[in-house]
Amino acid sequence: MRVDVFDFDLPEDRIALRPASPRESARLLAIGEDLRDLHVGDLPSQLRPGDVLVVNDAKVIPAQLFGTRTRGEAVARIEATLHKKQDGAHWRAFVRPAKKLKLGETVAFGDDGALQAVVEAKNEGEVLLGFNLSGPALDNALMAVGHMPLPPYIAARRAEDAQDAQDYQTVFAQKPGAVAAPTAGLHFTPALLAAAQAAGARIEKVTLLVGAGTFLPVKAEDTKDHVMHAEWGEIDAETAARLNAARAQGGRIVAVGTTSLRILESAADETGIKPFSGETSIFITPGYRFNAVDMLMTNFHLPRSTLFMLVCAFAGLERMQSAYAHAIRSGYRFYSYGDACLLMGK
Repeated sequence: MRVDVFDFDLPEDRIALRPASPRESARLLAIGEDLRDLHVGDLPSQLRPGDVLVVNDAKVIPAQLFGTRTRGEAVARIEATLHKKQDGAHWRAFVRPAKKLKLGETVAFGDDGALQAVVEAKNEGEVLLGFNLSGPALDNALMAVGHMPLPPYIAARRAEDAQDAQDYQTVFAQKPGAVAAPTAGLHFTPALLAAAQAAGARIEKVTLLVGAGTFLPVKAEDTKDHVMHAEWGEIDAETAARLNAARAQGGRIVAVGTTSLRILESAADETGIKPFSGETSIFITPGYRFNAVDMLMTNFHLPRSTLFMLVCAFAGLERMQSAYAHAIRSGYRFYSYGDACLLMGK
């Protein structure tokens, strides 16, 4: 399909710079045969006994680093955003300005420069960084000197601050390694979870470590020419068995976020959901046959993005174009800190 059919105009003032407070007070657009304006706090009323909310337990790490490169007497400031872990001591990162770095040079991060990394490979703005620490020691150092990697459409309009350390993390966060939040999960609070369970729904956790590639624009003119970024995910055997059993008993699988949906669909075929552990680069566009998910709760996505293509595949292109037009007219807030929609499928 042509990528331009997934384009739309969004006024800049619709981009949310802070989340709603409390979280469940965000608006929720229910998209089925018609459109209904709700709030996230109304989600339990849309669930039935036996339904399963599948959430992503990925934990965002402070993956944005600021450091210096010293070459003789020349010192250059370097910004690095980690986006893919290679092993215990190596990360792939987007760096700015990339032209200031050469292979073999060392970048020192933090005020004291104790965390250092050598540029071991370089390719068009992306580098492979080999750190002087590994494993838990590196994780602790990143927690000490790193910053929350806010999406570029927020970071371009305001600086990251201490509040983002809480706001840009879900209540489910357990598995560290994500460099972007599974944003549909940001709307949940313990009270909302309790209300969903009181309505008869269960909560199941899966993992997809969201990469910075989720924000990369689709530069191809046709979807068949786009190369999707890979992310690591996991569904254990016990969780897969419970999900299959719930569906067999008439329960609906409600994916909380496109990240939960992508790992579920990566693990599923027409016979059900299988255990999964590894990388997935699944790219879902209209025409895709869904095997695992019956409903989807998700935020409003960027034009021409792979995530807007995914929701169009799930609920239909014309329906989503109409829903987004309604959301823009009605003042819904878009993107990571914005409002949400609940898709009933086709």
